[in-house]
Amino acid sequence: MSGFDNVESTPLTTQERPLVLVVDDDDGIREGLSEMLEDAGFSTVGARHGLEALTLLGTMSAPPTFILLDLMMPIMDGWAFCDSREKSRALSEIPVIVISATEVAEWNRPPGVDAFLPKPIDVEQFAWLAVRMAGRKDARTPTSALLH
Repeated sequence: MSGFDNVESTPLTTQERPLVLVVDDDDGIREGLSEMLEDAGFSTVGARHGLEALTLLGTMSAPPTFILLDLMMPIMDGWAFCDSREKSRALSEIPVIVISATEVAEWNRPPGVDAFLPKPIDVEQFAWLAVRMAGRKDARTPTSALLH
């Protein structure tokens, strides 16, 4: 049971559902994060690694509201994804929340990252960031819109 369970009607559920790209090679983590976000009023699309994420981004008619990005992945890890992302003006404007089981010093984080969440993810902090990234600053306390 997560902190996103029992979500009440919020600005996220009464307006168009913001899209989030969830990038993680672990199917269970990717699907769990997607489910939490969808229960909270977001739409999600998943990718198993950075290259798949870049391919998806190239086919989308509109950019996602933000990208939730794991760092440690095969084929193209989070650092390589961020390096590629920084070369595109359109992609570099999409906010990124990095998630990682490994602590990464602030000076050693990938370029253009807006926030960092260590795994296991603190659901309350994640909810606050998701609301913030979606531009829903009208809630009195951001987590109150998503948590009980």
